[in-house]
This record gives sequence, structure tokens and C-alpha cells, in this order.
Amino acid sequence: MPQRGLLNRRVRLAHTLGLLSAASDATDAVAILRDHARVIAASDGVTVVRREGDEVAYVAEDAISPLWTGQRFPMARCISGLAIMAGKPILIPDIRNDSRVPMNAYLATFVQSMAMFPIGRAAAIGAYWKHAGPIDPVTVELMPELAAAAREIFDPSAPEVRAAG
Repeated sequence: MPQRGLLNRRVRLAHTLGLLSAASDATDAVAILRDHARVIAASDGVTVVRREGDEVAYVAEDAISPLWTGQRFPMARCISGLAIMAGKPILIPDIRNDSRVPMNAYLATFVQSMAMFPIGRAAAIGAYWKHAGPIDPVTVELMPELAAAAREIFDPSAPEVRAAG
């Protein structure tokens, strides 16, 4: 990635952190994440997912084609739910090679690789790419910072989440 693109991602993260610190509630935070996370992740799509009991609800997205906004899935059978329950990011370079991926939910999408970043135990941000391959290390560095800032709104009592190593 050209240095300018990397700088733009870091500048966007700093701007987004400021917006999140001024967000009045989770609804504002969802809109901020939807509008900025895709640039920060350098992805083809992002989703914002909220935990609701034993399910996760896909509440917002910005993607090259529709994903799952408005849909709900059992936590234990969804990558976002697994990331929330584990309290750590899940990186999947090729969805076809990971048994945790419910392939029936992905067949109609562009998604070939993905990363899910939990926001405490209450939400998550998913990043998706149309090509399989390793998850960009800068994404792995920046997205947990974004999730940690959002955690203050969604789940302020949750412990800080660290990047996968």
C-alpha cells in the first residue's frame, strides 16, 4: 500500500476516534463506525454488529454489495458472535478454509476473507475483502483501536481487547 494511503487510514482513525468521543449514544456510534471503518480497514465492506441476548444483529454496513444488515444470527454460529464471546479479533484469510465460517451465509456475498473485531462483549466491527489472502497488518493494528474507542459507548465495563498475534 502506498505511504499516502497508510497515512490517510491513520488520519481517518484519529478523526473517527474524536467523533466517537463526542458521540451521544450507541446509535451515533453505529453511524460513525459505518461511515469510517471501511477506510480505516482498507476493506471492501464493513458491518457493525450488536449483541442481543443469544443472537447478534447486523445493524449497519458499508460495502460494495449488500451483506446482512437487518439480519440476526445465533452467537455461537456466527463469526461476529464468536469474536464477541472470545473477546479477541478473529482473522480469516480465506473463508473457504475455516470451519467456523457458516458458508451458507456467505455464498451470495463477495466475501472471500474477513476480520472481526469485538467491541467489548456487546458488539463487533467486521471487515470483509473480495479476495482471499492475509489480513493487512495495518488493519490488525488500527481496527482494535477503533473497537476500543467504541467500547466506551457500547460496553464501558468490558476489558480492553488486544489485536490477534
